[in-house]
Amino acid sequence: MQALVVDDSSTMRRVLKSILITAGFTVLEAKCGPDALDCLKQNRADLALLDWNMPEMTGIELLAKVRADHSYDEMKIMMVTTESEQPEIERALEAGADEYVMKPFTRESILDKLAILGCLQ
Repeated sequence: MQALVVDDSSTMRRVLKSILITAGFTVLEAKCGPDALDCLKQNRADLALLDWNMPEMTGIELLAKVRADHSYDEMKIMMVTTESEQPEIERALEAGADEYVMKPFTRESILDKLAILGCLQ
């Protein structure tokens, strides 16, 4: 399976990439929404992990754009963000996120969500 990690923090991308690789994924990275959209045009992803707070395009804006394109209907999307208020969580889930993880997270919490999504082999 292939995953796309979208976060403006290179450290956060590296941490998530490490977790995903140990879970058997090949991993693509993007530092912002426009880069993620370009990446998705060229690569198939089974899973995307999106930060909310990024320059150029927020994760929720990226989520809306991806969900508006039905060629990505099968892709699972997990928000991985510092946004922890219930209205933000509800907004992301209503916009099409399949799961939601708050930072800081543990390796186990990411793996648990991947298992819920049916993404672990």
